[in-house]
Amino acid sequence: MLDYIMRMRSRRIDRRDVGYNRLVNPPPAGEQADLLHLPLLGRGLAGLMVSGILFGFLGAILPAWGYHLSSDYSTVGDYFLGMAAGIIISTKLAGRLLARRGVGFLLISACILACLALIYLALLPPPVHPLQRTCGLVVLGLAAGFLNTAVFYTISPAYERDRAATVNFGGLAFSLGCVAISALVAGTFYASSVQSILFIIAAIPALFAVWYARRPIAQPKLPPEPTLGRVFHDFRSTGAILLAALLFFQFANAWSIAGWLPIFLIHRLGISPKTSLLILTMYWLALLLGRLAAVGLLPRMRHGRLLAISAVLALFGCVLLLETNNVFGASMGTLFVGCGFASIYPLVAERIGSEFPDYRPGFFNGIFSVALAGGMLAPGTLGYLADNWGVGIVMLIPVLGTCMVFVLVLLIWLEAKLRLG
Repeated sequence: MLDYIMRMRSRRIDRRDVGYNRLVNPPPAGEQADLLHLPLLGRGLAGLMVSGILFGFLGAILPAWGYHLSSDYSTVGDYFLGMAAGIIISTKLAGRLLARRGVGFLLISACILACLALIYLALLPPPVHPLQRTCGLVVLGLAAGFLNTAVFYTISPAYERDRAATVNFGGLAFSLGCVAISALVAGTFYASSVQSILFIIAAIPALFAVWYARRPIAQPKLPPEPTLGRVFHDFRSTGAILLAALLFFQFANAWSIAGWLPIFLIHRLGISPKTSLLILTMYWLALLLGRLAAVGLLPRMRHGRLLAISAVLALFGCVLLLETNNVFGASMGTLFVGCGFASIYPLVAERIGSEFPDYRPGFFNGIFSVALAGGMLAPGTLGYLADNWGVGIVMLIPVLGTCMVFVLVLLIWLEAKLRLG
C-alpha cells in the first residue's frame, strides 16, 4: 500500500514537472491557445493590476494632499522624482533578489513594502514636511519596481511565445489598476479623510501579499541579460535609437498627463477636485478601452498606419486640453489622448521585441531601459518648469512630445523602407 502511494505521488510530481517544463520550453505553435490559461500568467497579470495602482497613486492622491489649493509645483516635482528614484534603484536590487530568493519572494516582498510605504504616508502627522512624503514615495517606487520586475519575470514564458498578446493583456491589467486607484480616490474624496483613503489603498497590496503567499509560484529560468557588447551594438543601430527615442517621448507624455492632469484642470479651469479625478479616471478608461479596440484592429490594419493614426489622435487631444476652457472640452481632449496613447506602447514594444530578441519588458535592456528611465523623470521635471512658466507648461510639453512621437513614427517607417529595399 505504501509503495502504491509513493508511486502515485511520484507520478503527480512528474506531471507538475512536465507542466513546468512546458512553460520554460514552449510547446509547438499549435498549442499556443492554452498559454493564456496558465496560472502563472494569471498571477502575473494580477500583479500588473497592483502595479497600475502603485503607478497611478501619485497623480490621484495629489488633490487629496491639498495641492489643488497650492501652487508649490516644485514640491510636486520632488514627489515624482522621489518615486522615479525608487523605481530606478530597484532595477539592480530586484535582479539580485530574484537570483537568490526567487520570484515568489520578490512578489510578496514588493506587496508588503508597498503596504508599509502607504501606511507610513497615512500616519504622517499634519503639517507634513514634503521631505517626509518624498521618503515614503521613494520606498513606494522601490516596491513598484520590485513588483514590475517580478511580474514581467513571471510572464516572460508567455512573452516568449506570443509577444503581442502578452503585451496587450498586460496593458489591460495595468490600466485596470490605474482606473481602480483614480476611481477609488474620486469616490471617497469628500466621504473619507486622507488617512482613511491611504489605509484603504494600503489594504490592496496587503491582500495580494497574502494571496501570493498562499499560492507558491514555480521558479522559471532567469532570462539572460544582454551582454555589454550587445548593448553597445544597439547604440550603434539607427533603428534602436529611433525606437528608444519613441519609447522615451511616449512614456514621458503618458506619465506627464497621468500625473499632472487633475492639478492642471483644477488650476486652469477652476473645477472641483472630484471632477478632475473623474476626468483622470476617464483617461485611464480611454487607455483601457483603446487597448481593447487595438486588439481587434491589429489583425485588420497595418501596424505602421495604426501607429500614425494613434499619434495624430493623441496630438489632437493634447492640443484640445491645452486650449479648452470648459469641462466638456477637457473630457473630450482626455478621451482623444487616452485612445491615442493606448496602442502606441504595445506597437513599439512588439516592434522592439521582433527586431531585438534580447529585449524583455521589465528587465534591464540597455538603450531601451535608458529611454524608460528618462520617461519616468519627465513628470518630476515638469514641476520645476511649472514654477517658472505656470501650470500650462505641464500640458504644452506633452503637445511637443507628441509631435516628436509623430515625427519619429515617420522616421522609423522611412528607416525600415531604406533598410529593406
